[in-house]
Amino acid sequence: MTLPATMEERILLLVLTLIPGIGPARIKAMTSHFPDLAEVLHTNVNDLMTVPGIGESLARQIHHFLHHIPTKQAAENAAAEQIAGLHRYNATIVTILDSEYPALLKEIYDPPPCLFVRGKLPANDTPALAVVGTRYASQYGKQATALLCKDLVNCGIVVFSGLAYGIDMAAHTATLENGGITVAVLASGVDTIYTDPKGKVWPKIIEQGAIISEEWLGSELSPGKFPKRNRIISGISAGTIVIESDLKGGSLITASTALEQNREIFAVPGSIFSRTSRGTNKLIQQGAAKAIMSVEDIISELGPRFASSCSTKSAVQDNSVNHLTIQEKSIIHYMGTEPVHIDALAAASAMDVSTLLVHLFELELKAAISQQPGQFFQKRAF
Repeated sequence: MTLPATMEERILLLVLTLIPGIGPARIKAMTSHFPDLAEVLHTNVNDLMTVPGIGESLARQIHHFLHHIPTKQAAENAAAEQIAGLHRYNATIVTILDSEYPALLKEIYDPPPCLFVRGKLPANDTPALAVVGTRYASQYGKQATALLCKDLVNCGIVVFSGLAYGIDMAAHTATLENGGITVAVLASGVDTIYTDPKGKVWPKIIEQGAIISEEWLGSELSPGKFPKRNRIISGISAGTIVIESDLKGGSLITASTALEQNREIFAVPGSIFSRTSRGTNKLIQQGAAKAIMSVEDIISELGPRFASSCSTKSAVQDNSVNHLTIQEKSIIHYMGTEPVHIDALAAASAMDVSTLLVHLFELELKAAISQQPGQFFQKRAF
């Protein structure tokens, strides 16, 4: 059994991240090269050069940093302050030396040496998939996200995403609404929830899963941190599902990173007339992603480990429909996948608008439909 990292090891790993030019990949190499990481503090330049990826120039820089007392002391103080500050956010730090560090993430070329965690990371044997997409999600994209995430929850699959506006937020929300576990990976520190400042979603994420980041508390957000965040999303999951993306965007960067990490990529096809489906359609066209229309398409690709935990979908569907009255089922019957105006629904169901509104209100309370702007109503995916 792997022992948890000591306080000294945690501080040392954080200190190493402060050395210019070293990066996560070289820190991973150092943890593999030195069975006792503390050896790094006492090694010479020649020994450092035996670590894969470390040449003479970087070896000298590392040696100087760790042996220049004011520099080393300042770095250790900063690292200790980070760890001491975690309690303010009920957060913890999980290092690459710890057994609870995500096993799949540890496999990638450049895993984060440390993860700041609010909540609880899922067990390493829990199947997990990433769900990502455009910030400018269409109703179709949100509906597809809700349907897929509901079925992922039914299969006991953890949903990872980036807590960005649009598809990411829809994925977290749908997973939470169905009682599933979801983990949000941030490009900022876990103390700064920049996309949900009013706390409508993130407290529930912490309650049912976790919010994680490799960025230090108090760190400022910058464009370069988003690709770093994306490699964690794809690396920590067995596969990445892309739901709506234009030809450029963060979700396609995540897909590209997933390919480099030898992970599976799935894409939801969309209309050829939709800008938000141009990226997903191209992934499919180029053979970079498998086109999916249901979770079953994903399960068939990933194999028994994912399929074994799936509950029967038909039973879930039956339970969703059986709680409706005859009139409510009749109204649902006249609703397709696209939003329908109340006048068209009244004509199709032969109900007057006032009676129809009463039934629609009940259907909303039962989460069977959702109301859209302009008196349009849409059936939720069961």
